[in-house]
Amino acid sequence: MNTDKIYAESIANEYAPKNTSKIVALKKLDRKAKGKANIFAYTFGTGMTLVLGIGLCISMGVIGSKSSLTMVIGIIVGVIGFVGIGINYPIYKKLLENGKNQYAFEIMQLAKEISDEAE
Repeated sequence: MNTDKIYAESIANEYAPKNTSKIVALKKLDRKAKGKANIFAYTFGTGMTLVLGIGLCISMGVIGSKSSLTMVIGIIVGVIGFVGIGINYPIYKKLLENGKNQYAFEIMQLAKEISDEAE
């Protein structure tokens, strides 16, 4: 094999005009369908992890006094964090399913057009 020829073709392909506007539109629709679920999952997961950490710090006496009342409050806050982390994934799956259902028709139609052009 002539590796110089392969390398030259790969460089030329980078600079060749691309007629992939439908592919770009398909990627944008896919990103749009998954975007809300991803943003929620990362934001809610991060927030609940911080709540869990604060609860652990309170219960161990790093934040506040080392009384039994603050330990109980810290445990309650930590359990809220655990519950929030635990429900994050089911909520994410539900939001992802809703987003996919919302854009399914457009994505399927565009994918069919792309696959028909390729034939």
